[in-house]
Amino acid sequence: MQVILLDRVANLGQLGDVVKVKEGYARNYLIPHGKARRATEAALKGFEARRAELEAAQAARLAAAQALAEKLNGLTVHIGAKAGVDGRLFGSVTNVDIAEALARLGHKVERAQIRMPQGPLKQVGEHKLTIALHTDVTTEIAVAISGEAA
Repeated sequence: MQVILLDRVANLGQLGDVVKVKEGYARNYLIPHGKARRATEAALKGFEARRAELEAAQAARLAAAQALAEKLNGLTVHIGAKAGVDGRLFGSVTNVDIAEALARLGHKVERAQIRMPQGPLKQVGEHKLTIALHTDVTTEIAVAISGEAA
């Protein structure tokens, strides 16, 4: 299926590119999330009419992500959790917990933007995590987990 990209999509293309993707990817992800439209003649003409508006919106999102990355860069988030004597947590600290802790500090970050390649954190200590605020903007934060007696 041919689609017009309405936003930059990693490993696929830039705003305005006409790309061929599998139908399921287009129907289930790109089109519902507003990242693409079917590449029909009418859609191409409509896109060209709105191109400047879409580019301005994309630039505004990028600028907002860069500003937030400046605030978050090097930030340490403290989270308390119940832990045993050996430092292992009863349960785990997930991206939802980290997003809530960032919200308490006044930073709006979606849980899907928090990258946890090793999965949920299950040990007391300081852990480095990456936050992908935009396809072009990533920043690192530290999550310090302190153990509380059970």
